[in-house]
Amino acid sequence: MPDTKIRRRTVAALPLAIGLLGGAVTPAQAATPTSPAPLSCQGKTIDTKAPIHYRTETLINAPLSKIWRLQTDVERWPSWQEPVLSSERLDWGPLRKNSRFRWTTPAPPTATTPATTLSITSTVHQLQRGKCIRWSGPAIGEGLGIDNGIHVWNFTEVKGGVLVRTEENWSGAQVEADVPTATKFLGWGLEAWLKDLKATAESRC
Repeated sequence: MPDTKIRRRTVAALPLAIGLLGGAVTPAQAATPTSPAPLSCQGKTIDTKAPIHYRTETLINAPLSKIWRLQTDVERWPSWQEPVLSSERLDWGPLRKNSRFRWTTPAPPTATTPATTLSITSTVHQLQRGKCIRWSGPAIGEGLGIDNGIHVWNFTEVKGGVLVRTEENWSGAQVEADVPTATKFLGWGLEAWLKDLKATAESRC
């Protein structure tokens, strides 16, 4: 029997940010005439013209301070996000504007690309403590590349906890050659990320 942990890492990967989605992921969740305004951080959004984008949210019953700490302590991502194989800061101090970090995640094979490990170098462009983060960066693997991904996170205290919303786009000829598949994997990744964030933040640890 194959190692189920390794298989789960492979299936759950390809986020440019990272699971398994309960339902189908479709490009319709990226852009429709009735879609809400894109998420933003200090007035900046994803690339709304990109053909590959996805948005989702979850309510987390935990203190905002804990959720924020988990999300911004990027070097500890592998301790609670199984699809993150490694993560390192390329500078020092609290995560802030212009901070850079490099992290890796496995990417499963598709009809046109091989299984590989993506190395993602992210740069923070906007950050408002306890409110929002926006970063971007390329993802490079053997036989697969995403020229750029822009990822926005919003955190809002509401009755019952914190509403965490996230939106991301990918760009690049290779992923844009198969928009439905790329959108599916992006959706899987973001749903899994929120699932892991919620589970970890709501735990007693």
